[in-house]
Amino acid sequence: MSHRISRRSAAVDPFIVMDVMAAAAEKEAAGDSVIHLEVGQPSTPAPKGVLAAAHAALDADRIGYVAALGMPALRERIARHYRDSYGCEVSAERVIVTTGSSGGFPLAFLASFDAGERIALAAPGYPAYRNILAALNLEPVDLPTTAAERFQPTVRALEKAGPIAGLIVASPSNPTGTMVTRSELSELARWCDGHDVRLISDEIYHGVVYEGQAASAVEVSDHAIVVNSFSKYFSMTGWRIGWLVVPPELVRPIERLAQNFFISVPTLSQYAALAAFDCRDELEGHVRRYRANRDLLMEGLPRAGLDRLTPAQGAFYLYADVSHLTNDSRDFCKRMLLEAGVATTPGVDFDRERGAGTLRISFAGSTAEMEEAVRRLKAWRLK
Repeated sequence: MSHRISRRSAAVDPFIVMDVMAAAAEKEAAGDSVIHLEVGQPSTPAPKGVLAAAHAALDADRIGYVAALGMPALRERIARHYRDSYGCEVSAERVIVTTGSSGGFPLAFLASFDAGERIALAAPGYPAYRNILAALNLEPVDLPTTAAERFQPTVRALEKAGPIAGLIVASPSNPTGTMVTRSELSELARWCDGHDVRLISDEIYHGVVYEGQAASAVEVSDHAIVVNSFSKYFSMTGWRIGWLVVPPELVRPIERLAQNFFISVPTLSQYAALAAFDCRDELEGHVRRYRANRDLLMEGLPRAGLDRLTPAQGAFYLYADVSHLTNDSRDFCKRMLLEAGVATTPGVDFDRERGAGTLRISFAGSTAEMEEAVRRLKAWRLK
């Protein structure tokens, strides 16, 4: 019997938030109550129009394979979204439907980079970027960022990074909720174009914006790859559907990869997603709730000792500096869960070097849950 384990799999770090979710579920199974501030997903189901479209498709379609690049009608609808939302003409041929953004990143990375190349990304940042890159024998290059830079990459940081083949930008960002302006994104795109660096723009939190306006890379570059998803703003996490917008020269390479890796994206989810863009009233109600939750936590958490918070411009996260309270964020979050019944994510998931002094707080749940979380944390810290 073979006991072989690949080096590439051993090199991939765990996604710690999933471990936190498992610990929280174990506590709930024992009969305890947990307030979930660790989960990066909406607490709401898919919009009513999406559910109706899915039911109709189940009754009318055999739900077989579709084209690897996605249903033509959905690709056209996504292209129209860029005209409606950004005033930007995007050909449907450049749109590729994916199995969530998580399915889009490997396709983008494999089509753009060769093994061993270096890809820059902000720290703190979404851990799956780094872990997917490592699994593909690509080298993630952390760009340490600060609150003064809104935890976003800068041209100055890129100049110090050494040779790189790609840059990942996330705006609004997970875990900080910060954004780059259109002029900043344009400056990063110009630098990338001038240095033969592929810009990959993670835009999955577009729509969940409280301050300013989210800029898309399609507005500032013909060479960038945009990654987006129906998971966050559209409240469709478990449907596993997203999309890429790519330069024309990458369409066929990505199609070949998608054919072999996935055959096609779940057909039922594509029918459902077609209706998502017509559910704006319901979805904007979610954004208003997120904003209220953010404001509630920004006011209440400092009274519980969590007073070093990054104000979120978008997404549904607060990034908290807890270095004055602990030098071990994993232990701090573990104690918070066990003693206060509040689950949060340790910062080491997002920043390997400095995350021991930070944590991420998700406010995607109900406002009542946010109020209860503040109450519990005040009691816990004031013991």
